[in-house]
Amino acid sequence: MFSIRQFYNSRRSIRSKIRNKTQRYPWCWWSCYCHSGSDVVIHPHKQTESTAKKLNKRAKRERSSCQAVLEQFDQQYSQELGELWTSARAVLLDPQSWQYGIMLNRFAAVTDITQILQSQGFSKILLQTDASSLLCDAPLLKQHPSKQPEENVSPLLSNYPLDNSHLQLDRNSDTVKQCLQSESSLSQHSPSLQCYIHPYPLRFPSQAHRPGHLKQYYLLNAASLLPVLALQVKDGENILDLCSAPGGKAIAIMQSCTPALLCCNEPDPHRRDWLAKTLESFLPHSLKSRVIVSALDGRCFGQSEASTYDKVLVDAPCSNDRSWLYSTSGQQVEQRLRERARLPALQAQLLKSALSAVRPGGVVVYSTCTLSSSENYTVIETVLKDCPEAEPEDLWEEIVVPFSKYFTFSRGPCSHGQTAHTQFDTVSSYHHRLGILVVPHPGKTWGPMFLSRIRRRI
Repeated sequence: MFSIRQFYNSRRSIRSKIRNKTQRYPWCWWSCYCHSGSDVVIHPHKQTESTAKKLNKRAKRERSSCQAVLEQFDQQYSQELGELWTSARAVLLDPQSWQYGIMLNRFAAVTDITQILQSQGFSKILLQTDASSLLCDAPLLKQHPSKQPEENVSPLLSNYPLDNSHLQLDRNSDTVKQCLQSESSLSQHSPSLQCYIHPYPLRFPSQAHRPGHLKQYYLLNAASLLPVLALQVKDGENILDLCSAPGGKAIAIMQSCTPALLCCNEPDPHRRDWLAKTLESFLPHSLKSRVIVSALDGRCFGQSEASTYDKVLVDAPCSNDRSWLYSTSGQQVEQRLRERARLPALQAQLLKSALSAVRPGGVVVYSTCTLSSSENYTVIETVLKDCPEAEPEDLWEEIVVPFSKYFTFSRGPCSHGQTAHTQFDTVSSYHHRLGILVVPHPGKTWGPMFLSRIRRRI
């Protein structure tokens, strides 16, 4: 059976073959996540014209798209997206046009960064929430007596408990009540999901990981914050991030609220190390009791953690269009296409597991970073047919309408020759309920990002 670990092991094998080509531009491979660079601010106006030309030539030499994958995309996406594929194609083939968002860390001093961003023309798109922040260092979990520590765990994981056993949450314990009712040492850090973007593809460098020091910001594809917004997390909730690595959405959740528990699950050991480093870089040690790292297969949570969580995020493994377009050999293309055919079954299993893990009345948000309808709308349709307790919720008014200024949204799969853009009076309500899709567009190069919210009926 195709497993999550097999998927990432095969991807890692491919990545090692092209590592020399991507060391200068790490964002070539992990385009939606982390971006390397020196810890200084880039001032584009200080670059000479000749330097810019050299950089562009070098980038083009490093970034050669795979014709076989592009042909597959042309065949599939021209039918599913109609005229939107033309603009999305142009963006995907021009990495120099890709924009990156800057999510600030509320647990670190960011005044100087905010001033720099504003002086360079960045603007904030996600405003502060009105929820209050409470924090308590008391433990929130009763560990299962059969729990055994995992061997060969990265030292980074020592900062965040690793739990592979059944998590028994005592919701009515005096400890939990006291924690949720009292003000904390971090009450001054009110939840605030703040992201800055620039109208042009201005590169802002990442900050190096330094043990014991919190980073001020996280670089990401701004569309990846939309699933967190759709999750509507609140203080005091128990939240599961089912496929958590590399950790960007977990950090966004912690910017948005102070949960009773955030369980960050990642079965792949290498990606779990990456996740732990991300958590250590952005969250203070005082949050240790609220954030745990789990190494379970995500498909097992439905049984081992049934009806445990208030909210579950399923940022599923997918055929990342940005990275898959730059496969470098025919053998890798064949391997990836085989993986792509197996992914929808895995994604549906993960989503079903999440629906069992969430409490009645709770919500699950499913997301991917691919345009593929078979990994997006079809997965939702499959799960809704098999899970009568699942009810999709329309995100159009909540997400598309207020954020159409920043993102280009598709109205759902269409027949060949039809359009697929955001004309609110003609949009299919059926596809609204299944989910929404952010499509890269010149000037709004965010995405791909699909998200769907499903509520478990009481």
